[in-house]
Amino acid sequence: MWHARGVKAVVISRPGGAEVLELREVADPGFGPDEVLVQVHASAMNRADLLQRRGIYPAPPGSPPDIPGLEFAGEVASCGPRVEAIRPGDRVMGILGGGGQAEKVAVHEGLCIPIPSRFSWEEAAAIPEAFLTSFDALVSRARLGPGEALLVHAAASGVGTAALQIARVAGARVIALSRTAEKRRRLAGMDVDHVLDPLQADLAEKIRAASGGRGVDVVLELLGSPTLPLDMEVLADRGRIVLAGVMGGSTVATDLLALMKKRATILGTVLRTRPIEEKIALSREFARLMLPLFEDGRLRPVVDRVLSLSEIALAHALLESNQSFGKIVLRIAP
Repeated sequence: MWHARGVKAVVISRPGGAEVLELREVADPGFGPDEVLVQVHASAMNRADLLQRRGIYPAPPGSPPDIPGLEFAGEVASCGPRVEAIRPGDRVMGILGGGGQAEKVAVHEGLCIPIPSRFSWEEAAAIPEAFLTSFDALVSRARLGPGEALLVHAAASGVGTAALQIARVAGARVIALSRTAEKRRRLAGMDVDHVLDPLQADLAEKIRAASGGRGVDVVLELLGSPTLPLDMEVLADRGRIVLAGVMGGSTVATDLLALMKKRATILGTVLRTRPIEEKIALSREFARLMLPLFEDGRLRPVVDRVLSLSEIALAHALLESNQSFGKIVLRIAP
């Protein structure tokens, strides 16, 4: 039974499988003069949580080393003396280096993004990591523009479903890849131009045809080494590959001459390990440009299911099995 003191949190007791995840009572997080203390109502799962649990992706300095969770949605409980733009009671969401799967978290005020009024805690928790990653990759890094063609690997993932929506708002033509028929059916319902099976033999030909014959201008690469050769094959001249994930592997041999001939660009991006100043700048730019699109319904979080914090082992199993469509959300407090 939990006592009145302390904070309930998911704790990685040691590297390993889902059996190492424990619900514990931990100390209330302290917060600094530029930070706010947030009562977390919901968080969401990310593949970094799986890697951290296995002991191969530790939390960055300044984040709890044993409490996973890269995003949060909740209510501001207290504010540090230098906090200016946020007040107790505000509904906020944002990204974290870790610690989001707990009842309370300390966050720099610059990382707090107002939750659109139309969304519940659970819906809001599905926004920060997926949409900030996609915004950074497609808008800030690749400069995806109207009329361009975008190829998205693992399109049914949280980042994938966010990227499809941002690309549509940008006026781009979208080609989505997913291995399962049911996921492809659901992707087609998201107003995607073309949804393809990555296992079909004539995939490169199909992608080029879907792009109008010239190849794709931007690739959002979430798998890494297994699919980079395909990216190079279907990339248009002066195309851009944005590497935002390496779920399939991180080491690859590629034809650099092909890269040169196409005058192509490969861009890398990651959120978790960035300096906080860069995270704040990205969060503010995202809030300025994207929040109005959530408010008017052009962007929406895609939630596969909502689980309680006590179901954390199930959440890990579902994410590892690639069964989910969009985000798996954890309800932390009512």
